[in-house]
Amino acid sequence: MPALILLIHFLLILLTIITPANSLNTHFPIKEATINDLQTAFHHNKLTSKKLVQFYLQQIQKLNPILRAVIEVNPDALKQAEEADRRRAIARKCHSVEGPGLDGIPILLKDNIGTKDKLNTTAGSYALLGSVVPRDAGVVKRLRKAGAIILGKASLSEWCHFRSFTAPNGWCARIGQGQNPYNLSADPCGSSSGPAIAVAANLAAATLGTETDGSILCPSSTNSVVGIKPTLGLTSRGGVIPISPTQDTVGPICRTVADAAYVLESIVGYDPYDYEATMTARKYIPQGSYAQFLKLDGLKGKRLGIVRNPFFELIKEFPVQNTAYKQHFHTLSKQGAVLVDDLEIPNIEAILSQDLSHNNELIVMLAEFKSSLNSYLKQLTKSPVRSLADIIAFNNHNAEKEMIKEYGQEVFLFAEATNGFGSKEEKALATLAKWSRNGFEKIMAEHNLDAIITPGSSFSTVLAIGGYPGISVPAGYDKDGVPFGICFGGLKGTEPKLIEIAYGFEQATQIRKPPTL
Repeated sequence: MPALILLIHFLLILLTIITPANSLNTHFPIKEATINDLQTAFHHNKLTSKKLVQFYLQQIQKLNPILRAVIEVNPDALKQAEEADRRRAIARKCHSVEGPGLDGIPILLKDNIGTKDKLNTTAGSYALLGSVVPRDAGVVKRLRKAGAIILGKASLSEWCHFRSFTAPNGWCARIGQGQNPYNLSADPCGSSSGPAIAVAANLAAATLGTETDGSILCPSSTNSVVGIKPTLGLTSRGGVIPISPTQDTVGPICRTVADAAYVLESIVGYDPYDYEATMTARKYIPQGSYAQFLKLDGLKGKRLGIVRNPFFELIKEFPVQNTAYKQHFHTLSKQGAVLVDDLEIPNIEAILSQDLSHNNELIVMLAEFKSSLNSYLKQLTKSPVRSLADIIAFNNHNAEKEMIKEYGQEVFLFAEATNGFGSKEEKALATLAKWSRNGFEKIMAEHNLDAIITPGSSFSTVLAIGGYPGISVPAGYDKDGVPFGICFGGLKGTEPKLIEIAYGFEQATQIRKPPTL
């Protein structure tokens, strides 16, 4: 008899996962629904969190074999959904006011964000499979406090694209090559490719990514979603597999600016496990929620700088994009923004230099990666590897699974060859700070700018080396249907202004459309 009961229980779980979306007994259209839409549906008993999770599980089962956007699904996701439904029922009985928060909302996390649960945290590598983190990452702790459902782990460019110069964007050993849902042959960009692909294809309500240099902004641009790269320290990096403590940040990737603002609201704040950065950035958190900056007239009076060389010069050979951005400039002006054109950023060629032997950003990142990763690995409760040297050895012993022959691990080898943070690294870091002060900050101050506009993620390095925020918003689709975005970048702590600008642009243009996949 117990065996029969177990069999029935298993069949019920299987039925829950494979139930077609159109038979989930809900008339609410879940695809493309915003967080506010979902909360309204919850409030009016048109939807439950459990049905919402069931829908996303079905979507993942159907599309993930093609897209490879999700590495693992949380086996406790349905349980968390049922708990959210119970909380909501109790709140309704108590006549509590329900808002557009994250309670009961399923969220996917990039697979370098630690969760103290049944999910792995591996940066897409087999080297960390089976490792156990000591605690939830700071941002995960905040998501759980907000009532969000951790749906699973999204794929990424392995080790946040810091293992090899030749591995393609969106590839990791554990799941393979992530695919752009708008055009399967197109670059999904990285390293937060999985979160961007997943939310674009409606595999989750919202996602979290991380950025060191372009890893949120680029996949958001190429997958027609909204990505916010926050000010350094505004969100905690505690419990996140590191690359560079002077550049790493965690931010939302969602289908709308409003959704991204709601998620950002839930993850900002102090964390003792990222003490220095989050203490410094506390002053940038506004009074009240980020939702207050979702203004239809958010562009009115904003001063927006345009740096044509090299950013917009590079897209002149692409007629569709070139025409689209010209139209967007007109729209921005029509909505009340003041465009300050033909600006130049000092040292921009040096900042964007591809000369790896003299790249100050790379010099700093290589040294920081080795020390910070070794520290992270030593703090794990359980791990098959305890140092970067161990990971290099693991990859050599598992070369076929990790595709070492095809993609190599030269970045790992360069990082392992570093010997701490010496005078060379200190000089490089000081140079980056000088370029930021005398470049981006100077041009913003001289022209009294609220933001600078650039195509796609081309401005990411300028934002990265200074710890500045940026938002990417869908801006169009090329002749092959591949999306491209527009980026608004600002000074530290200007997320409120950037949200106003991005929301005003989004609402005036309404460009995003779901993939046809």
